[in-house]
Amino acid sequence: MDNFMEKFSVDDSTYAQVQVRATFYPKFENEKSDQEVRTRMIEMVSKGLATLEVSLKHSGSLFMYAGSEGGAYAKNSFGNIYTAVGVFVLGRMFREAWGSEAARMQAEFNDFLERNRMCISMELVTAVLGDHGQRPKEDFVVVTAVTELGNGKPKFYSTPEIIAFCRNWRLPTNHVWLFSTRKAVTSFFAAFDALSEEGTATSVCRALDEVADISIPGSKDHIKVQGEILEGIVARIVSHESSKHMEKVLNDFPPPPMEGAGLDLGPSLREICTANRSDETQQIKALLKGVGSSFCPDHSDWLGTGAGDAHSRNADPSVLSIFLKSHPADFSTTKLQEVVHLMKEKRLPAAFKCYQNYHKHDSMSSDNVFYKMVIHVRSDSAFQRYQKEMKSKPGLWPLYRGFFVDINLFKANKERAAEIAKNKSTVAEVNGGCGMSGKHGLAEEDANLMIKLKFLTYKLRTFLIRNGLSTLFKQGPAAYKAYYLRQMKIWGTSAGKQRELSKMLDEWAVYIRRKCGNKHMSSSVYLSEAEPFLEQYAKRSPQNQALIGSAGNLVNAENFLAIVEGGRDEEGDLEKESVPSSPSASVADTIPKAEGLIVFFPGLPGSAKSALCKELLKAPRGFGDDRPVQSLMGDLVKGKYWQKVADERRKKPYSIMLADKNAPNVEVWRQIEDMCHRTRASAVPVVPDSEGTESNPFSLDALAVFMFRVLQRANHPGNLDKNSPNAGYVLLMFYHLYEGKTRREFDCELVERFGSLVKMPLLTSERNPLPDPVKSTLEDGINLYNLHTDRHGRLDSSRGAYTKEWAKWEKQLREILFGNARYFNSVQVPFESSVKEVSEQLRKIAKGEYKTPEYRTSDSGKRKISAITFAAITLPITDIKGLLDNLAGKDSKVEAFLKDKNLENSINKAHVTLAHKRSHGVTAVANYGTFLHKQVPVDITALLFTDIMAAFEACPGSVEGERVTPKNEWPHVTLWTAEGVLGKEANLLSNLHLEGKATRIAIDPPATIHGTLEFY
Repeated sequence: MDNFMEKFSVDDSTYAQVQVRATFYPKFENEKSDQEVRTRMIEMVSKGLATLEVSLKHSGSLFMYAGSEGGAYAKNSFGNIYTAVGVFVLGRMFREAWGSEAARMQAEFNDFLERNRMCISMELVTAVLGDHGQRPKEDFVVVTAVTELGNGKPKFYSTPEIIAFCRNWRLPTNHVWLFSTRKAVTSFFAAFDALSEEGTATSVCRALDEVADISIPGSKDHIKVQGEILEGIVARIVSHESSKHMEKVLNDFPPPPMEGAGLDLGPSLREICTANRSDETQQIKALLKGVGSSFCPDHSDWLGTGAGDAHSRNADPSVLSIFLKSHPADFSTTKLQEVVHLMKEKRLPAAFKCYQNYHKHDSMSSDNVFYKMVIHVRSDSAFQRYQKEMKSKPGLWPLYRGFFVDINLFKANKERAAEIAKNKSTVAEVNGGCGMSGKHGLAEEDANLMIKLKFLTYKLRTFLIRNGLSTLFKQGPAAYKAYYLRQMKIWGTSAGKQRELSKMLDEWAVYIRRKCGNKHMSSSVYLSEAEPFLEQYAKRSPQNQALIGSAGNLVNAENFLAIVEGGRDEEGDLEKESVPSSPSASVADTIPKAEGLIVFFPGLPGSAKSALCKELLKAPRGFGDDRPVQSLMGDLVKGKYWQKVADERRKKPYSIMLADKNAPNVEVWRQIEDMCHRTRASAVPVVPDSEGTESNPFSLDALAVFMFRVLQRANHPGNLDKNSPNAGYVLLMFYHLYEGKTRREFDCELVERFGSLVKMPLLTSERNPLPDPVKSTLEDGINLYNLHTDRHGRLDSSRGAYTKEWAKWEKQLREILFGNARYFNSVQVPFESSVKEVSEQLRKIAKGEYKTPEYRTSDSGKRKISAITFAAITLPITDIKGLLDNLAGKDSKVEAFLKDKNLENSINKAHVTLAHKRSHGVTAVANYGTFLHKQVPVDITALLFTDIMAAFEACPGSVEGERVTPKNEWPHVTLWTAEGVLGKEANLLSNLHLEGKATRIAIDPPATIHGTLEFY
């Protein structure tokens, strides 16, 4: 296809017109903690302001479909194996549902979506695109959103509307529950807490069915098509009218028949992928052929125009700038330009990738061009920052997940320009209120309340086993253990489960390393080894079975796994969950002199670490003690640098090692942690001081100074100096290694890992802002870097599709930086001052005078949500002891019994157990959620005792007119058991009294003690 953009110029007649093609829900980040969100949800439902809607989270990939003309899209891409698989599976769903009528209905569905400008979003669950928590038994989709795109802001259907739409077209729907009363919603959260560490699809669905006001089973039974391992559930606030709306939809749209059941639907997805193993393109062609022309008549998004053009994966960087400079042809274009302008102005971590639109090939000309733009948000921090902007700009459109836009750039004559202006004013009046106002009369903050709740049985597979493979194989069992313990700490996993998981994961580490040797196991098929291991482990005991959840029935995926060229990970879930660290001052504050010390540098080239190391080596007794100081420069070490540092540490265990090499990521930090553990050393990170940005610990000002310094260097041992043609690219590469962390999160994690942090002064506090030409050049470089890495990964900038652009930018960078040399020389803290400051901080650490800083994140101090096992009323110890003393003064038998028991000191807790999930079931425990944290009156009616145990007989009263009814057959407060007697044996006291084997002292009238109902 001709590249018309080379001839396309911007002038006053240039217009842009956009059409949103696909969007998924905006990603709203709760500013409150999970516990605060829960509390607000319960409050809103209790007051009748809203209903809580809960749905299953299937373990798959986001897939969006806008018709054969509108296109098929994955989370951040199109025209690849992900979307080919999606189209095939969706097409097959039509065949299963409509049978012989499928071809006609597929064509009608495409026409309907195009005519009404709609998009459907689905969870694509398949065994051919890599392993998640469990390989599904079948390949399927579940519709999660239906969107009207129209000419204005996208409108998302409510869940009742989605079910009506799907049942009309016979598309698969999700399992949904509605909770519209306080009792129901509190029971829901309690049920999750009871199941969070052991829940499977069967136990979760059964419990939610029992506590929900309305349950709408999904078209696809999770247990039958995916399996027992359930990723999680999603809870969100919806209209209080939702229950009535849902009941009407269920009455008007009964579940549709499946007319394709039993018919020969042709080769399956797995059969096609098995038969076509040469490359991704071959698999795509075979899948599209298998879909059929009625559903997918146009293959150009995947294969080009058929006129010899292969599908271009090269984004055209010139389209975006022209789009932003063009006159908007309609209201939607104006709003989209606002979105993009803001994102670029605020430097949100996102890429705007524009590709030729092959569907419009025949309409292309030098003054009329068509492109598809992918708005690829790279970090969740972008959504958080964008939300803040929306609060101050009410008319701003949301930032969607899965955001795809068709762009038409054209020249308009005077007549058409006048017509556009007239239409825009009319549409603007109609769409004037298109801001993100709250829905159903709810405030915006409440309308967007949502919480994702995941199960440990899923997380142990994906996060602890799959995502830990790299650490285990590259760094060994010790680093792997540190990794999984850190994850469990972040999640707040109970102590018991941590012990069980540690035992299992240590055994897994030995098993898989012995089986695979040094060959790194692929995470995309990790279940081939993990599933058999988990199955055998679960068989050893009921406790192991509960830990694992479910294992066995492995689907063999190796032969039909889709070929994903370039190692793309469309969902981006192959890394561990990113959670801001929250260290406290509990880390050791001093460094024992018997230990060695490693000083290392999480920074960028140009941060003056080598010059600093030279100065530290010169200083006599530089660290204030007699330990020898040595330095190891990374650019002069051949082979593995950190292994060399470890070797030197072993030779001189009590020395101070200056590790003169950039240590930019968690993987290196783990190596240093492991080295400290193995060689009895402490480590101190030294970082350039910088304000950072909202997504990077280093500001653009700092990056500019680093680049300026590097481009002034000559004869650098690592060949990164003024003679390096790609020096700018290398600095950008290092800069992006830190992307995704704020400065606070970066500092916080380093302190948590190493107990200290030294900051090296870099820029003067009172300085002029970074010159606009410098800022603009850096932003252009970052955008180019994002395009390059999206296409080529870590390929050097001297190779690939953007070599010309890189050469042009490197030249411009040098001109701009050197043109502002006076500015850069004036804003840097003098090197001598920086060395003095760092030296003083290091001496304090070495002498033990350093105090660990305490960093607080937004969730610091907030109550963590824990897994629960039973419900109980906790009673004040003083009241219990007072009652015993009173009884002893009135009854000689009680006095004699208590005489040698020392209960005054031995009673340290008292509670009435109401229900235990092992004995009474999850729902029984969850139903006490409505009384959580409330005061309950408890009548103590008798004291029962034998020579080995004693307990009060208890009868809970009412809260706000509702009786608190125990599930325990004999409610009681255990007071004492003899050594070797378990507390649960006190349950037998009532029966022992009936048998004449226990003494019962009645308390008449009963003594009333008030306690708080809690979950444990």
